[in-house]
Amino acid sequence: MKTKTDLDARVLDIVEPIAADLGLRIVRLRVMAGRRPTLQIMAERKSDGQMNVSDCEALSRAASAALEVEDPIRDAYVLEVSSPGLERPLTSLEDFEKYEGYLARLELDRLVEGRKRFRGVLAGIDGAHIDIDLDNEKETAQIPFEWISEAKLLITDALIEEGQKAKAALEAETAANDTDNSDN
Repeated sequence: MKTKTDLDARVLDIVEPIAADLGLRIVRLRVMAGRRPTLQIMAERKSDGQMNVSDCEALSRAASAALEVEDPIRDAYVLEVSSPGLERPLTSLEDFEKYEGYLARLELDRLVEGRKRFRGVLAGIDGAHIDIDLDNEKETAQIPFEWISEAKLLITDALIEEGQKAKAALEAETAANDTDNSDN
Protein backbone atom coordinates (compact mmCIF):
# COMPACT_ATOMS: atom_id res chain seq x y z
CA MET A 1 0.00 0.00 0.00
CA LYS A 2 2.98 2.28 -0.08
CA THR A 3 2.20 2.63 -3.78
CA LYS A 4 -0.83 2.22 -6.05
CA THR A 5 0.45 2.16 -9.60
CA ASP A 6 3.36 0.65 -11.51
CA LEU A 7 4.82 4.16 -11.90
CA ASP A 8 4.58 4.68 -8.12
CA ALA A 9 6.44 1.39 -7.61
CA ARG A 10 9.19 2.37 -10.10
CA VAL A 11 9.70 5.71 -8.35
CA LEU A 12 9.69 3.98 -4.95
CA ASP A 13 12.44 1.62 -6.15
CA ILE A 14 14.58 4.70 -6.87
CA VAL A 15 13.72 6.73 -3.77
CA GLU A 16 13.51 4.07 -1.04
CA PRO A 17 17.26 3.27 -0.88
CA ILE A 18 18.02 7.00 -0.78
CA ALA A 19 15.61 7.47 2.12
CA ALA A 20 17.14 4.48 3.92
CA ASP A 21 20.63 6.02 3.58
CA LEU A 22 19.23 9.15 5.27
CA GLY A 23 17.75 7.07 8.10
CA LEU A 24 14.23 7.55 6.77
CA ARG A 25 11.39 5.18 5.94
CA ILE A 26 8.99 5.88 3.08
CA VAL A 27 5.45 5.65 4.43
CA ARG A 28 3.65 6.31 1.14
CA LEU A 29 4.54 7.45 -2.36
CA ARG A 30 2.06 8.60 -5.03
CA VAL A 31 2.43 10.15 -8.47
CA MET A 32 -0.81 12.10 -8.83
CA ALA A 33 -2.02 13.13 -12.26
CA GLY A 34 -3.00 16.66 -13.04
CA ARG A 35 -2.14 19.54 -15.31
CA ARG A 36 1.25 19.28 -13.68
CA PRO A 37 1.75 15.89 -11.99
CA THR A 38 2.70 15.83 -8.30
CA LEU A 39 5.05 13.31 -6.74
CA GLN A 40 4.03 13.05 -3.10
CA ILE A 41 6.44 11.32 -0.71
CA MET A 42 5.50 10.82 2.92
CA ALA A 43 8.39 9.70 5.09
CA GLU A 44 9.52 9.46 8.69
CA ARG A 45 12.73 8.79 10.57
CA LYS A 46 13.29 5.12 11.30
CA SER A 47 14.58 5.95 14.76
CA ASP A 48 11.59 7.81 16.18
CA GLY A 49 8.86 8.13 13.53
CA GLN A 50 9.31 11.90 13.30
CA MET A 51 10.07 14.07 10.28
CA ASN A 52 11.32 17.64 10.56
CA VAL A 53 11.93 20.29 7.93
CA SER A 54 15.62 19.41 7.53
CA ASP A 55 14.68 15.74 6.98
CA CYS A 56 12.23 16.84 4.28
CA GLU A 57 14.86 19.05 2.66
CA ALA A 58 17.49 16.31 2.69
CA LEU A 59 15.16 13.74 1.14
CA SER A 60 13.85 16.23 -1.40
CA ARG A 61 17.37 17.15 -2.59
CA ALA A 62 18.65 13.58 -2.73
CA ALA A 63 15.49 12.22 -4.40
CA SER A 64 15.45 15.06 -6.94
CA ALA A 65 19.02 14.32 -7.99
CA ALA A 66 18.34 10.61 -8.45
CA LEU A 67 15.02 11.17 -10.23
CA GLU A 68 16.70 13.64 -12.58
CA VAL A 69 19.08 10.86 -13.69
CA GLU A 70 16.56 7.99 -13.78
CA ASP A 71 13.70 10.15 -15.17
CA PRO A 72 10.78 7.77 -14.44
CA ILE A 73 8.17 10.58 -14.73
CA ARG A 74 8.00 11.83 -18.32
CA ASP A 75 6.51 15.28 -17.73
CA ALA A 76 7.56 18.08 -15.43
CA TYR A 77 6.20 17.47 -11.94
CA VAL A 78 6.00 19.00 -8.48
CA LEU A 79 7.82 17.16 -5.70
CA GLU A 80 6.19 17.23 -2.25
CA VAL A 81 8.03 15.65 0.68
CA SER A 82 6.27 15.61 4.03
CA SER A 83 5.61 13.75 7.24
CA PRO A 84 2.60 11.45 7.26
CA GLY A 85 0.80 13.70 9.77
CA LEU A 86 -1.70 12.72 12.45
CA GLU A 87 -4.25 11.10 10.12
CA ARG A 88 -1.40 9.09 8.72
CA PRO A 89 -1.80 6.36 6.18
CA LEU A 90 -1.17 2.85 7.47
CA THR A 91 0.82 1.08 4.78
CA SER A 92 2.64 -1.80 6.44
CA LEU A 93 1.91 -4.54 8.96
CA GLU A 94 4.28 -2.74 11.32
CA ASP A 95 2.06 0.37 11.17
CA PHE A 96 -0.96 -1.65 12.25
CA GLU A 97 1.03 -3.13 15.11
CA LYS A 98 2.54 0.20 16.18
CA TYR A 99 -0.83 1.97 16.27
CA GLU A 100 -2.72 -0.77 18.09
CA GLY A 101 -5.40 0.84 20.26
CA TYR A 102 -6.06 3.73 17.86
CA LEU A 103 -9.11 4.35 15.72
CA ALA A 104 -8.65 3.67 12.00
CA ARG A 105 -10.59 3.47 8.76
CA LEU A 106 -9.87 0.67 6.29
CA GLU A 107 -10.95 0.35 2.69
CA LEU A 108 -10.74 -3.07 1.09
CA ASP A 109 -10.24 -4.04 -2.53
CA ARG A 110 -13.28 -6.38 -2.31
CA LEU A 111 -16.65 -6.66 -0.65
CA VAL A 112 -16.79 -8.37 2.73
CA GLU A 113 -20.21 -8.84 4.29
CA GLY A 114 -21.60 -6.45 1.68
CA ARG A 115 -19.19 -3.57 2.27
CA LYS A 116 -15.67 -2.35 1.52
CA ARG A 117 -15.20 0.27 4.27
CA PHE A 118 -14.60 -0.56 7.92
CA ARG A 119 -13.92 1.59 10.97
CA GLY A 120 -12.74 0.52 14.39
CA VAL A 121 -9.96 0.31 16.92
CA LEU A 122 -6.83 -1.49 15.78
CA ALA A 123 -6.24 -4.63 17.84
CA GLY A 124 -2.85 -5.72 16.50
CA ILE A 125 -1.76 -8.19 13.86
CA ASP A 126 -1.81 -11.95 13.58
CA GLY A 127 0.59 -13.11 10.90
CA ALA A 128 -0.51 -11.36 7.70
CA HIS A 129 -3.90 -10.36 9.14
CA ILE A 130 -5.07 -7.13 10.77
CA ASP A 131 -7.14 -7.45 13.92
CA ILE A 132 -9.68 -4.67 14.39
CA ASP A 133 -12.49 -4.10 16.86
CA LEU A 134 -15.10 -2.77 14.46
CA ASP A 135 -17.62 -0.14 15.53
CA ASN A 136 -20.85 -1.76 16.76
CA GLU A 137 -19.42 -5.31 16.62
CA LYS A 138 -18.80 -7.57 19.60
CA GLU A 139 -16.01 -9.73 18.17
CA THR A 140 -12.62 -8.73 16.84
CA ALA A 141 -12.52 -8.97 13.04
CA GLN A 142 -9.51 -10.33 11.24
CA ILE A 143 -8.79 -8.89 7.79
CA PRO A 144 -6.01 -10.10 5.48
CA PHE A 145 -3.49 -7.29 4.97
CA GLU A 146 -3.42 -7.99 1.22
CA TRP A 147 -7.13 -7.08 0.96
CA ILE A 148 -6.56 -3.54 2.26
CA SER A 149 -6.33 -0.91 -0.46
CA GLU A 150 -6.28 2.16 1.82
CA ALA A 151 -6.02 2.63 5.58
CA LYS A 152 -5.47 5.60 7.83
CA LEU A 153 -5.65 6.64 11.43
CA LEU A 154 -8.59 8.81 12.45
CA ILE A 155 -8.14 11.79 14.74
CA THR A 156 -9.03 11.16 18.36
CA ASP A 157 -8.07 12.92 21.60
CA ALA A 158 -5.49 10.19 22.30
CA LEU A 159 -3.92 10.62 18.85
CA ILE A 160 -3.79 14.40 19.26
CA GLU A 161 -2.16 14.01 22.68
CA GLU A 162 0.46 11.66 21.25
CA GLY A 163 1.06 14.08 18.37
CA GLN A 164 1.56 16.98 20.78
CA LYS A 165 4.08 14.96 22.78
CA ALA A 166 5.95 14.05 19.62
CA LYS A 167 5.91 17.67 18.44
CA ALA A 168 7.28 18.86 21.79
CA ALA A 169 10.06 16.27 21.63
CA LEU A 170 10.89 17.32 18.06
CA GLU A 171 10.98 21.01 19.02
CA ALA A 172 13.28 20.22 21.95
CA GLU A 173 15.56 18.23 19.62
CA THR A 174 15.61 21.05 17.06
CA ALA A 175 16.40 23.62 19.76
CA ALA A 176 19.22 21.44 21.09
CA ASN A 177 20.64 21.01 17.57
CA ASP A 178 20.42 24.76 16.95
CA THR A 179 22.28 25.41 20.22
CA ASP A 180 24.94 22.84 19.29
CA ASN A 181 25.38 24.38 15.84
CA SER A 182 25.65 27.94 17.18
CA ASP A 183 28.46 26.86 19.50
CA ASN A 184 30.63 25.85 16.54
